[in-house]
Amino acid sequence: MSLGAERRHIRDVTAWQPRVPGVVEVFHAHYTEYAYPMHVHDAWTLLVVDDGAVRYDLDRHEHGTPHGTVTLLPPHVPHNGEPVTEAGFRKRVLYLEPGALDTSLIGAAVDEPDLRDPLLRRRVGQLHTALAHPGDELEAESRLVLVRERLRHHLRPRPVRQPHPDDRPLARRLRELLDERTAQGVTLGEAAALVHAHPAHLVRAFSTAFGIAPHQYLMSRRVEHARRLLLAGQPPGEVAALSGFYDQAHLTRHFKRWVGVPPGRYARTSASLT
Repeated sequence: MSLGAERRHIRDVTAWQPRVPGVVEVFHAHYTEYAYPMHVHDAWTLLVVDDGAVRYDLDRHEHGTPHGTVTLLPPHVPHNGEPVTEAGFRKRVLYLEPGALDTSLIGAAVDEPDLRDPLLRRRVGQLHTALAHPGDELEAESRLVLVRERLRHHLRPRPVRQPHPDDRPLARRLRELLDERTAQGVTLGEAAALVHAHPAHLVRAFSTAFGIAPHQYLMSRRVEHARRLLLAGQPPGEVAALSGFYDQAHLTRHFKRWVGVPPGRYARTSASLT
């Protein structure tokens, strides 16, 4: 294939490696006529198609990705892929570490790789959004454990565990940890190890007890800390670092979400009243 032909077939590709345990790579692409040859990955491939559709062979059986499905391709199982129509397809892919799901689930994933589950689809989309923003790693970790839990639900159905009254002390311990480490932050894995709980259980317990996800709680605490510093006259650039944000743009995005105005405008407004 010539370079010009390849550019026509591959309209847009973006790939990066986030600082989130369990995610090997994030890959977004828009393909038209491009077809994947038969190949394998050593990671779990979690795929959503936003426009168009893909036809592929997995373990010598033909499959497709109709609108709204989530496709999970297991590691080391050969597959290919090609667009169903001339318009091609636009996809978002997460490559998850081999240990992200138990190897005993590979057979079920081969048998039914295309999952029609609106909740799973929404959670995968939320995970992609979090992964695209440096500084939102705790949110991405939290959303990843919920995605993995939902995948296990499909591959190995089991009754949903009801919240237990003993989960509330666990939620309180996590809240205390987030309060202590508001600026420096904590990964979900570290938090789970410190309070001796499974990450997915920890997220559910906290959300059930307080009506807010751990990453939302942490971000709201950071915004509150930023507000106090801005009112004290600190410039937004310094406030971002002191409050635990990745950079000033990260502070601005979350500050506007919680307060309704950018931090600079908030500071100017408060200054005009003094």
